[in-house]
Amino acid sequence: MSTTEQEINPDPQLAMRSYIQRVATGPEYSKDISFEEARDAMSHILDGSADPVQAGIFLIALRMKRETLDENGGCLQAIIDASNIVTADVDHVIDVADPYDGYTRGLPVSPFIPAVLAACGLPAVSHGAEAVGPKYGATHRKVLRAAGINVDYDMQQALSQINNSDIAWAYIDQKTICPSLHDLIPLRTQIVKRPVITTVEVLIGPIRGKKSTTLMTGYVHKPYPPVYTHLAKISGFESAVLIRGVEGGVIPSLKQESKYFEYKNNGELTEVEIHPDLVNIQQDVRAVPLPELNAAKSKGDETAAKIDTDQLAEQAAKVGVAALKGEQGPARDSLIYSTAIMLTHMGVEKTIHASAGKVRTIIDSGKAFAHFQKNQLN
Repeated sequence: MSTTEQEINPDPQLAMRSYIQRVATGPEYSKDISFEEARDAMSHILDGSADPVQAGIFLIALRMKRETLDENGGCLQAIIDASNIVTADVDHVIDVADPYDGYTRGLPVSPFIPAVLAACGLPAVSHGAEAVGPKYGATHRKVLRAAGINVDYDMQQALSQINNSDIAWAYIDQKTICPSLHDLIPLRTQIVKRPVITTVEVLIGPIRGKKSTTLMTGYVHKPYPPVYTHLAKISGFESAVLIRGVEGGVIPSLKQESKYFEYKNNGELTEVEIHPDLVNIQQDVRAVPLPELNAAKSKGDETAAKIDTDQLAEQAAKVGVAALKGEQGPARDSLIYSTAIMLTHMGVEKTIHASAGKVRTIIDSGKAFAHFQKNQLN
């Protein structure tokens, strides 16, 4: 009987045993499981009916075997099934999905992109967690908290931020979006390597638009755009922009050519070449440089941050707020570049050059900072 034809065993322990027997048989003999079986396995892991040892073996075996599109999709669907997802009272929402393990090689200013998008008339949401491996870097949560933003809103409070046209952006934490997924962070720490969760957790889409929701995410490795596109469509994103960004984030290099992939109206994926010259950016750095920082407070493995990420987040908050106020430099340029990509994708302007001009005007007028500040005060 083929994998897709096998019936789902109603006993969680026996079902997990069956899945592990197939995915953990070694490099030559491991077998793929179906979308529904991956969904079932992840559902058992999330609701606690899977033994923690079985859960860890399943996740690491999937990684060692290399997950298929169906396995990725089934795991994502199980997480979506367990998540809190709401619809805003706005037509379109941009979902800014940065890596949940944060940044360690430069000052991250991507947490400020939603406020700039909002000021440009595109309501936006970002999401994340306090600290996730393998990098345990400066996350959206850490940076925004350091900048005075409430990072512990419940779903309805976040929704009210999006619906308020004077704010029109929000951060919402994984522990609010999907508590059972957030509870797996200790298990993920124990298994060390990136499980399938790392790939799919950014694609939940906690706040949707009435008409459409657009994914904005980043990647580094070439195979990922088709994978993310497949998952984005499963999640219900009508359009998406996948940016080849620094550290896998949503901001391209400020000094060399890059690219992004996009699809619109659930259509085909297309590649777009970009260069800082197209948006009048002249920088000799790829990203906002790191300042001198203290060493990490505790030693991790070789992939964990070697610097104090709380201090990094505090510095990023200062630089990000200054950029919103119009201070010249790589942080402001980073916000202009990424936001211009999204304005072009959404059809606000016809060219990325025109989009960048619009973003500069919005930032320099104080409107972007006003949207950010009203969230601080709310």
